[in-house]
Amino acid sequence: MARLGVNIDHVATLRQARGGSEPDPVAAALLVELAGADGIVVHLREDRRHIQDRDLNLLKDVIQTKLDLEMGADEAMVKVALGVKPHLVTLVPERRQELTTEGGLEVAGQRDRIKSIVEMLHDGGIPVSLFIEPDPAQIKAAHKIAADYVELHTGRYANARRLKEEQAEFEAITHAAKLAYKLGMGVNAGHGLTYRNVKRLIQIPEIVEYNIGHSIMARAILVGLDRAVREMKQLVG
Repeated sequence: MARLGVNIDHVATLRQARGGSEPDPVAAALLVELAGADGIVVHLREDRRHIQDRDLNLLKDVIQTKLDLEMGADEAMVKVALGVKPHLVTLVPERRQELTTEGGLEVAGQRDRIKSIVEMLHDGGIPVSLFIEPDPAQIKAAHKIAADYVELHTGRYANARRLKEEQAEFEAITHAAKLAYKLGMGVNAGHGLTYRNVKRLIQIPEIVEYNIGHSIMARAILVGLDRAVREMKQLVG
Protein backbone atom coordinates (compact mmCIF):
# COMPACT_ATOMS: atom_id res chain seq x y z
CA MET A 1 0.00 0.00 0.00
CA ALA A 2 1.79 3.12 -1.26
CA ARG A 3 1.79 6.56 0.32
CA LEU A 4 0.77 9.83 -1.32
CA GLY A 5 2.79 13.02 -0.88
CA VAL A 6 1.11 16.13 -2.22
CA ASN A 7 3.21 19.01 -3.52
CA ILE A 8 1.56 22.34 -2.68
CA ASP A 9 3.98 24.66 -4.51
CA HIS A 10 1.28 25.75 -6.97
CA VAL A 11 -0.81 27.18 -4.15
CA ALA A 12 2.11 29.44 -3.28
CA THR A 13 2.64 30.28 -6.96
CA LEU A 14 -0.93 31.56 -7.17
CA ARG A 15 -0.45 33.64 -4.03
CA GLN A 16 2.82 35.15 -5.27
CA ALA A 17 1.19 36.11 -8.59
CA ARG A 18 -0.64 38.91 -6.77
CA GLY A 19 1.84 39.46 -3.97
CA GLY A 20 -0.83 39.04 -1.32
CA SER A 21 -1.59 36.44 1.30
CA GLU A 22 -4.14 34.26 -0.49
CA PRO A 23 -4.36 31.40 -1.10
CA ASP A 24 -2.31 30.29 1.89
CA PRO A 25 -0.31 27.09 1.23
CA VAL A 26 -0.34 26.32 4.95
CA ALA A 27 -4.15 26.25 4.96
CA ALA A 28 -4.04 24.10 1.82
CA ALA A 29 -1.67 21.66 3.51
CA LEU A 30 -4.11 21.14 6.37
CA LEU A 31 -6.93 20.40 3.92
CA VAL A 32 -4.68 18.01 2.01
CA GLU A 33 -3.94 16.11 5.21
CA LEU A 34 -7.63 15.96 6.16
CA ALA A 35 -8.33 14.46 2.73
CA GLY A 36 -5.98 11.56 3.47
CA ALA A 37 -2.58 12.51 2.07
CA ASP A 38 0.38 10.90 3.80
CA GLY A 39 2.71 13.88 3.48
CA ILE A 40 3.24 17.43 2.27
CA VAL A 41 5.94 18.27 -0.29
CA VAL A 42 7.34 21.76 -0.87
CA HIS A 43 10.27 23.01 -2.93
CA LEU A 44 12.07 25.96 -1.37
CA ARG A 45 13.87 27.52 -4.32
CA GLU A 46 16.88 29.78 -4.12
CA ASP A 47 14.89 32.66 -5.66
CA ARG A 48 11.84 32.00 -3.43
CA ARG A 49 9.53 32.16 -6.45
CA HIS A 50 6.71 30.34 -4.65
CA ILE A 51 7.24 28.73 -1.23
CA GLN A 52 8.64 31.20 1.31
CA ASP A 53 10.65 30.62 4.49
CA ARG A 54 7.56 31.63 6.47
CA ASP A 55 5.59 28.83 4.83
CA LEU A 56 8.24 26.27 5.61
CA ASN A 57 8.45 27.16 9.28
CA LEU A 58 4.69 27.18 9.75
CA LEU A 59 4.28 23.90 7.89
CA LYS A 60 6.76 22.15 10.16
CA ASP A 61 4.79 23.38 13.17
CA VAL A 62 1.28 22.50 12.04
CA ILE A 63 1.22 19.48 9.77
CA GLN A 64 0.56 16.11 11.35
CA THR A 65 1.96 13.80 8.68
CA LYS A 66 5.37 14.28 7.03
CA LEU A 67 7.11 17.33 5.61
CA ASP A 68 9.31 16.59 2.59
CA LEU A 69 11.50 19.57 1.72
CA GLU A 70 12.79 19.62 -1.84
CA MET A 71 15.83 21.83 -2.29
CA GLY A 72 18.98 22.39 -4.30
CA ALA A 73 22.15 20.64 -3.20
CA ASP A 74 24.01 23.60 -1.70
CA GLU A 75 25.18 24.69 1.71
CA ALA A 76 22.87 27.71 1.99
CA MET A 77 19.87 25.42 1.68
CA VAL A 78 21.39 22.96 4.13
CA LYS A 79 21.44 25.73 6.75
CA VAL A 80 17.73 26.36 6.17
CA ALA A 81 16.96 22.66 6.46
CA LEU A 82 18.95 22.27 9.66
CA GLY A 83 16.97 25.12 11.17
CA VAL A 84 13.57 23.75 10.18
CA LYS A 85 14.28 20.01 10.58
CA PRO A 86 11.83 18.61 8.00
CA HIS A 87 11.08 14.89 8.18
CA LEU A 88 12.86 14.35 4.86
CA VAL A 89 15.02 16.43 2.52
CA THR A 90 14.90 15.59 -1.18
CA LEU A 91 17.84 16.98 -3.12
CA VAL A 92 16.87 18.10 -6.62
CA PRO A 93 18.63 19.85 -9.50
CA GLU A 94 17.70 23.50 -9.74
CA ARG A 95 18.07 26.13 -12.46
CA ARG A 96 16.58 29.59 -12.07
CA GLN A 97 15.11 29.79 -15.55
CA GLU A 98 13.26 26.47 -15.46
CA LEU A 99 9.49 26.38 -15.02
CA THR A 100 9.67 23.15 -13.07
CA THR A 101 12.39 20.67 -12.16
CA GLU A 102 13.86 19.30 -15.37
CA GLY A 103 15.40 15.85 -15.07
CA GLY A 104 17.08 14.12 -12.19
CA LEU A 105 20.05 15.13 -10.08
CA GLU A 106 23.41 14.13 -11.56
CA VAL A 107 24.82 12.13 -8.67
CA ALA A 108 27.33 9.87 -10.41
CA GLY A 109 29.20 12.81 -11.92
CA GLN A 110 29.44 14.91 -8.76
CA ARG A 111 29.46 12.29 -6.05
CA ASP A 112 31.88 14.00 -3.67
CA ARG A 113 29.98 17.29 -3.64
CA ILE A 114 26.59 15.71 -3.05
CA LYS A 115 28.05 13.33 -0.48
CA SER A 116 29.19 16.31 1.61
CA ILE A 117 25.64 17.75 1.52
CA VAL A 118 24.15 14.39 2.51
CA GLU A 119 26.59 14.09 5.39
CA MET A 120 25.71 17.55 6.71
CA LEU A 121 22.02 16.70 6.67
CA HIS A 122 22.63 13.33 8.30
CA ASP A 123 24.69 15.01 11.01
CA GLY A 124 21.60 17.13 11.69
CA GLY A 125 19.44 14.03 11.98
CA ILE A 126 17.60 14.53 8.68
CA PRO A 127 17.04 11.59 6.29
CA VAL A 128 17.89 12.34 2.65
CA SER A 129 16.31 11.37 -0.65
CA LEU A 130 17.86 12.03 -4.06
CA PHE A 131 15.65 12.90 -7.03
CA ILE A 132 17.32 10.96 -9.85
CA GLU A 133 16.74 9.39 -13.24
CA PRO A 134 15.80 5.69 -13.28
CA ASP A 135 19.36 4.85 -14.29
CA PRO A 136 21.40 2.07 -12.61
CA ALA A 137 24.50 4.29 -12.50
CA GLN A 138 22.61 6.97 -10.58
CA ILE A 139 21.04 4.40 -8.25
CA LYS A 140 24.45 2.92 -7.41
CA ALA A 141 25.94 6.38 -6.88
CA ALA A 142 23.08 7.28 -4.52
CA HIS A 143 23.77 4.13 -2.54
CA LYS A 144 27.48 4.86 -2.31
CA ILE A 145 26.89 8.25 -0.74
CA ALA A 146 24.45 6.77 1.80
CA ALA A 147 21.15 8.20 0.54
CA ASP A 148 18.21 6.91 2.58
CA TYR A 149 15.78 7.15 -0.34
CA VAL A 150 15.73 7.77 -4.03
CA GLU A 151 12.87 9.47 -5.81
CA LEU A 152 12.70 8.23 -9.37
CA HIS A 153 12.06 10.93 -11.96
CA THR A 154 8.98 9.81 -13.90
CA GLY A 155 8.92 12.72 -16.35
CA ARG A 156 9.92 10.79 -19.46
CA TYR A 157 7.35 8.11 -18.66
CA ALA A 158 4.65 10.73 -18.11
CA ASN A 159 5.51 12.58 -21.33
CA ALA A 160 5.75 9.50 -23.56
CA ARG A 161 3.52 9.83 -26.61
CA ARG A 162 3.97 6.36 -28.08
CA LEU A 163 3.25 3.03 -26.46
CA LYS A 164 6.73 1.71 -27.23
CA GLU A 165 8.33 4.73 -25.58
CA GLU A 166 6.06 4.44 -22.54
CA GLN A 167 6.89 0.74 -22.22
CA ALA A 168 10.63 1.43 -22.31
CA GLU A 169 10.33 4.09 -19.60
CA PHE A 170 8.11 1.85 -17.48
CA GLU A 171 10.69 -0.92 -17.67
CA ALA A 172 13.48 1.50 -16.74
CA ILE A 173 11.54 2.66 -13.68
CA THR A 174 10.75 -0.93 -12.71
CA HIS A 175 14.39 -2.03 -12.92
CA ALA A 176 15.63 1.07 -11.08
CA ALA A 177 13.10 0.56 -8.28
CA LYS A 178 14.13 -3.06 -7.86
CA LEU A 179 17.83 -2.16 -7.78
CA ALA A 180 17.34 0.63 -5.23
CA TYR A 181 15.26 -1.66 -3.04
CA LYS A 182 17.87 -4.41 -3.29
CA LEU A 183 20.53 -1.92 -2.17
CA GLY A 184 18.47 -1.04 0.90
CA MET A 185 17.09 2.36 -0.08
CA GLY A 186 13.47 3.43 0.09
CA VAL A 187 11.92 4.15 -3.31
CA ASN A 188 9.67 7.11 -4.11
CA ALA A 189 8.54 8.35 -7.52
CA GLY A 190 7.28 11.58 -8.97
CA HIS A 191 7.09 14.21 -11.69
CA GLY A 192 4.37 14.56 -14.29
CA LEU A 193 2.17 11.89 -12.74
CA THR A 194 -1.58 12.17 -13.31
CA TYR A 195 -4.76 10.31 -12.43
CA ARG A 196 -4.33 8.32 -15.64
CA ASN A 197 -0.65 7.45 -15.90
CA VAL A 198 -0.07 6.66 -12.22
CA LYS A 199 -2.28 3.58 -12.50
CA ARG A 200 0.40 1.58 -14.26
CA LEU A 201 3.19 2.52 -11.87
CA ILE A 202 1.33 1.18 -8.84
CA GLN A 203 2.11 -2.27 -10.23
CA ILE A 204 5.71 -1.73 -9.06
CA PRO A 205 5.70 -2.92 -5.42
CA GLU A 206 9.10 -1.43 -4.57
CA ILE A 207 7.75 2.12 -4.95
CA VAL A 208 6.45 3.12 -1.53
CA GLU A 209 5.46 6.73 -2.17
CA TYR A 210 4.22 8.87 -5.04
CA ASN A 211 4.79 12.62 -4.88
CA ILE A 212 2.29 14.48 -7.03
CA GLY A 213 1.44 18.17 -7.29
CA HIS A 214 0.37 19.72 -10.57
CA SER A 215 -2.27 17.18 -11.55
CA ILE A 216 -3.93 17.28 -8.14
CA MET A 217 -3.96 21.08 -7.99
CA ALA A 218 -5.28 21.35 -11.55
CA ARG A 219 -8.13 19.00 -10.68
CA ALA A 220 -8.75 20.83 -7.40
CA ILE A 221 -9.62 24.01 -9.30
CA LEU A 222 -12.51 22.14 -10.89
CA VAL A 223 -13.70 19.73 -8.18
CA GLY A 224 -12.20 21.05 -4.95
CA LEU A 225 -9.03 20.19 -3.05
CA ASP A 226 -10.58 17.60 -0.76
CA ARG A 227 -12.06 15.55 -3.60
CA ALA A 228 -8.95 15.87 -5.78
CA VAL A 229 -6.70 14.50 -3.03
CA ARG A 230 -9.10 11.72 -2.04
CA GLU A 231 -9.38 10.52 -5.63
CA MET A 232 -5.61 10.35 -6.05
CA LYS A 233 -5.13 8.67 -2.68
CA GLN A 234 -7.64 6.01 -3.69
CA LEU A 235 -5.64 5.33 -6.85
CA VAL A 236 -2.23 4.95 -5.26
CA GLY A 237 -3.13 3.18 -2.06
